Amino acid sequence: MLFWMSSGLAGLSLCCVMWVLIKPAQGAKRAPEHVRHWGMRLIWPWIDALASAVSPWLSWHARKAFEQRVQHAGLTASWRPEHLAATQLMAGAFGAVGSLSVAMLLALELVQMVLPVSAIALLAAWLPWRKLADLADRRRRMMRREFPFMLDMATLCVEAGLSLQGALHEAARHGPPGPLRDELRLALADMRTGVVRHEALSRWAQRTGLSEVRQLATALAQADQLGMSLGPMLRAQSEQRRNERFLRAEKLALEAPVKMLFPLVCCIFPCTFLIIGFPIAVKLFEAM
Repeated sequence: MLFWMSSGLAGLSLCCVMWVLIKPAQGAKRAPEHVRHWGMRLIWPWIDALASAVSPWLSWHARKAFEQRVQHAGLTASWRPEHLAATQLMAGAFGAVGSLSVAMLLALELVQMVLPVSAIALLAAWLPWRKLADLADRRRRMMRREFPFMLDMATLCVEAGLSLQGALHEAARHGPPGPLRDELRLALADMRTGVVRHEALSRWAQRTGLSEVRQLATALAQADQLGMSLGPMLRAQSEQRRNERFLRAEKLALEAPVKMLFPLVCCIFPCTFLIIGFPIAVKLFEAM
């Protein structure tokens, strides 16, 4: 009788666990468009459910840091700070479970497996944050390439007689496609809805995360306050941005020989020495 009662309770517990695990998939929301990996799309219902549980525990500073990182990575509004925190928690849990399984297969003692399991769990929880950082860096590089051309176009439009908002509209209309043009269009949409131009440009600089755009927004605000002419100021900004791009290209060109040392020393030189030294070694062995 006790056996059947324990079996029934075990089955009931298993049903409850399966119901808790499967419940998020019943009201699953569609994953954001930026979530392209099939694994992330598969576990998105659980991430969305865990985000609701994590949200009350996020501090204001953590929420602000998460929101800024998501914004700089160019993710949609479907990604909230809670989603990033939930993704980190799930990654850490998967890393802990996987490393714990390997440690149990290797028959390690409890004291021996605590440090490796903790390290792997922390590393797995850090990976989503690092992925967002890589996305943000790639996005900033794209915007830095687009910015001088759009600034030149705005400068030409201002010198031709257009207002600043009209020049920015033409730059957003005919500029190169990319994240910078999309963010500029959002800033122009804010201006059309009644947002002050300085505030709209400040939001544009905050969304891009570029110091160049922030300097442009500050210079335009000062020009509005002091009544300065926009043409020379935009021309100076454009020349400075092009000089900075040339300096970045020159810096990358100077770094290339240093970066080539490792493959030369570890890959090319050993093969070269092996090809040159093999006939010499054969001759020496024959002579001996």
